[in-house]
Amino acid sequence: MTKQLDAAQIEAINKYDGEQRFKYCIKEIVANRQVWILKDEHGCVMLNTEEEDCVPVWPNQEFAAAWATGEWEACEAEAISLNKWHSRWTMGLEDDELSVVVFPNQQEEGVILFPDEFDFELKKQASKQR
Repeated sequence: MTKQLDAAQIEAINKYDGEQRFKYCIKEIVANRQVWILKDEHGCVMLNTEEEDCVPVWPNQEFAAAWATGEWEACEAEAISLNKWHSRWTMGLEDDELSVVVFPNQQEEGVILFPDEFDFELKKQASKQR
């Protein structure tokens, strides 16, 4: 079960740089066994760079839900179990030639990885926590 983050924790985490956000996200996803995305009736939300289309992922419901504003206000945060991510999402994203943007901040900056690289980081973290 995931614990709720309070406003002070959210504010502190929002000040992390990209690398700190990445490390925090990987640890939280593995600890809670959930990857958070945003979705609407068309599927999951995407961010686009000049080179890639990316699926943003977040470590906690609070951070995903904070993105459900403006053009995304109809979106809902949804948890995907880590097992389902490994078994379906990694391959599905690869097949669709999509990347993963890990824990983007409000400026849409985050670490971008190929799905297999993201999967590797999650499995590496999981092996540390055993």
